[in-house]
Amino acid sequence: MGGGDKEKAEVIQTILFVAGLNTLVQSIVGTRLPAVIGPSRSYILPALSIIYATRYNFIFDPHQRFLRTMRGIQGALIISSFFQIIFGFLGFWRTVVWLLSPLSAVPLITLVGLGLYQFGFPVVASCIEVGLPELVLLIIISQYIPRVLNCRRAVFERFAVLISVAIVWAYAAILTVGGAYNNRSTTTQMSCRTDRSGLLTAAPWIKFPYPFQWGTPTFQPGEAFAMMAASFVALIESTGTFIAVSRFGSATHIPASVLCRGIGWQGIGLLLDGLFGTANGSTASVENAGLLGLTRVGSRRVVQIAACFMLFFAVIGKFGALFASIPIPIVAALYCILFAYTGSAGIGLLQFCNLNSFRTKFILGFSLFMGFSVPHYFNVYFLTSGRYPVHTGSTWFNDVMNVIFLSNATVGVLVALILDCTLNYGDSVVRRDCGDHWWEKFRYYKTDARSEEFYSLPYSLNKYFPSV
Repeated sequence: MGGGDKEKAEVIQTILFVAGLNTLVQSIVGTRLPAVIGPSRSYILPALSIIYATRYNFIFDPHQRFLRTMRGIQGALIISSFFQIIFGFLGFWRTVVWLLSPLSAVPLITLVGLGLYQFGFPVVASCIEVGLPELVLLIIISQYIPRVLNCRRAVFERFAVLISVAIVWAYAAILTVGGAYNNRSTTTQMSCRTDRSGLLTAAPWIKFPYPFQWGTPTFQPGEAFAMMAASFVALIESTGTFIAVSRFGSATHIPASVLCRGIGWQGIGLLLDGLFGTANGSTASVENAGLLGLTRVGSRRVVQIAACFMLFFAVIGKFGALFASIPIPIVAALYCILFAYTGSAGIGLLQFCNLNSFRTKFILGFSLFMGFSVPHYFNVYFLTSGRYPVHTGSTWFNDVMNVIFLSNATVGVLVALILDCTLNYGDSVVRRDCGDHWWEKFRYYKTDARSEEFYSLPYSLNKYFPSV
């Protein structure tokens, strides 16, 4: 995109600021679940397509190229936000959610978490002397120590991430200052060093992000279509994340109307991304869904307070830049645990399905296999040929198709939903095999955004699902 450390620091501040706003909005008037809204990797491919657009090749000033590219991404994000707003607030997504059964939701939620495996141990191994200690220490603090020290169990479960990151981060800083990486390769230094980025010196002490801070957005129809595809993928992945958050947050199953409202407000958040200029779109954070399972803290108030901290760190730029110096392998070690927790929320839905049914086995196995296999094929094709399989003369069409098929959760849930709705769906035995009758009582349940009634219901399998 051009630009340097100063622009990078300002973009990170803007991302953090808008994430705080979106999290507050989602927890107050959206789904009202303890879900964190943050940047999504689904928008990276269309953003890269805009970055490499030929119309920017003749801009040689790095700062001007950064501004022009950012405005193009902003315009695409603004237009794509209306896709989620319309699908959410006009109730179109509610029709799709009604078709979800526990069986078809299993690959959706499972692949939302486990589909991100490439960001786990492969990144940990890029600096094994930092990443592996974090992974081992986190498991010991969160799983073993609480069972040894019963009187302090809650403390270690809730603060395992903070304690382990602080210890290993200090260890990585000692290695950096001691010169352990001075003569290592550039790749190793970028992965291991705590001073690898110039963000701390480039970040301003105080800066308030504001709309149109990079200038007036520009609009290109083809780029907007590609960003809409990313918005569709983010919509599907957020649905799976919201369901996982509701289970970890001890809420009953989310009615379709509540999910629909949450998607609408997520579209508002995507609009804010475009207005402020984050260079990326928003979705429900998968890692923070797993954090609910790790800490066993499912309170909206905690998430709202965390959102306020995000706003504070975004305005005080030096603080945000300091946390950005955490080596990436430490974060990847956290992903190994947090993504696994989110995936386990999907696997847990199998308790409502009849696993003795060959129909259930076929839909489950085939959807999970294709959810892993198809995106892997697209990634391998890119590594071997330098482009993705869908490669026509239309760039926006290529981006639309490639974005959809690169998403594990999207491929998996589409396969599962089509098969679940077409293979003898009207049969009453089939409805019981896929667990659809368990969610029937919540399908038409409605709640007002200001009401506590829905989320005050305890999630008890013995009460709501007595045969389990």
